[in-house]
Amino acid sequence: MDFKESFSVALSALLSNRVRLVLTMLGIIIGVGAVIAMVALGQGAKQAVETQIQQLGTNLLTVRSGTGGGPMFNRATGATVGFTLEHLKVIREQCKTIETAIPELNQYTQIKYANQVTYSQVLGTEPEYEFVRNAPLEQGEYFTNADNSRRNRVCVIGEEVRSELFGEIKDVIGEQVKIRGINFTIVGLLKSKGEGFGDPDNTVIIPLLTAQKRVFGTERVSQIDIKVASLDIMNAASLEVEQVLRKQNRLAEGDENNFMIRSQLDYLNTFGEASKTLTTLLAAIAAVSLLVGGIGIMNIMLVSVTERTREIGVRMAIGARKKDIRYQFLIEAIVIAMAGGIIGILAGVGGAMALAKFADWNTAIVPGAVALAFVFSGVVGVVFGLFPAIKASNLNPIDSLRYE
Repeated sequence: MDFKESFSVALSALLSNRVRLVLTMLGIIIGVGAVIAMVALGQGAKQAVETQIQQLGTNLLTVRSGTGGGPMFNRATGATVGFTLEHLKVIREQCKTIETAIPELNQYTQIKYANQVTYSQVLGTEPEYEFVRNAPLEQGEYFTNADNSRRNRVCVIGEEVRSELFGEIKDVIGEQVKIRGINFTIVGLLKSKGEGFGDPDNTVIIPLLTAQKRVFGTERVSQIDIKVASLDIMNAASLEVEQVLRKQNRLAEGDENNFMIRSQLDYLNTFGEASKTLTTLLAAIAAVSLLVGGIGIMNIMLVSVTERTREIGVRMAIGARKKDIRYQFLIEAIVIAMAGGIIGILAGVGGAMALAKFADWNTAIVPGAVALAFVFSGVVGVVFGLFPAIKASNLNPIDSLRYE
């Protein structure tokens, strides 16, 4: 009996009990669909994170005080060092591998317009923030260096702040908002970036000296952002900045840095590894359904062997060989698994698309995952169909013919 005939006989046997066929495939369908949907969610989350980081600028070094984000201390004196404009000046003057550096002073605080109130990140910085942080405007313009030196009360707001305070009003240039009870005139509106690190749409940007002297009352800055000319010299720039700051903070050889330097590539790598681990975990959990589906296939095929014992005996009596019987049952198991795999792929892709459309989740279909799930479903059919097929082929023809 050739493959075509074996396949035809196997298909006829399966279609003779359609309800049992569907129930047997269900485990494979759920397993394959879950694997594809989970991998799509993991990959979508990874791409979303990468996009958000890239929106902030990939050639960016962020320098923060302390070893865990808190204030830093001089080991020699025990006094709080912190970042000041002197640190910024030294970096600009002595670091030859950087393009520019800007300070950031940020705190979450209340923003008010008329009777509307919201809480946003108020960020004091310099006009170069637009280029260092890749933060273009939708309307208006950034404040100037003159605004900064004069401590003018002007601000640039994010789209979420505009929406919370002004509702449907789109043109907000010239309007006044209160930051900690102090009037500020809006001179620019940031282009929306969507949700992301630092919640860029929920930001109000003001001149640094205005933030230090009029709003927060501090000489310190929260961090220093450094733009590097190209990705190729990121490591060299980071090392140079580290050496300059160690000297500025009077750290002796062997002393631990009391500041942190991170690049956007570090964040990309970190979140990439985390996303990879999460995706693998989700896929592994979903793959358990495939194994359960495989066990279901083996169980049903064993039942089928028992039910068709007399049929097997008749075929052997008229000349069917052991391998013919074995191939027939193995083909049945593979057909069940592959059919379930195809339906599962459609369900998984459809589920991922539905999550993206209706739940607004980030998903990305991975062709490799689809191909792997399909192949794995076939492997499940072979592995779990092999034992029932061997059992059927080893039946004694005489005993089988007498089986009731």
